[in-house]
Amino acid sequence: MSVCRITTLTMKSKEGADELVQNYVSTAASKFPEAEQLLQIRADDTTVVAISLYESTEAMKRADDARTKSIDGANDIVSVDMKVGTVELNHS
Repeated sequence: MSVCRITTLTMKSKEGADELVQNYVSTAASKFPEAEQLLQIRADDTTVVAISLYESTEAMKRADDARTKSIDGANDIVSVDMKVGTVELNHS
């Protein structure tokens, strides 16, 4: 069963969120090669939600270092909230 990590980042400014979004769009596929699916949602001017699906918890954990570096490298972060759970439905 796949697992999912949902990360909500709140930024200080729209510009900070813009930079975060552009960076993720251009680098996520190479930074997280084991991800089955990567989604990014711009919830509002300063809130970005990243959703990643992995085959297993082990695969997700192997991405932890890249995730930490991505978040630590972002400027303008007010808060980070993360949830992890099993994927119960993945309909396309």
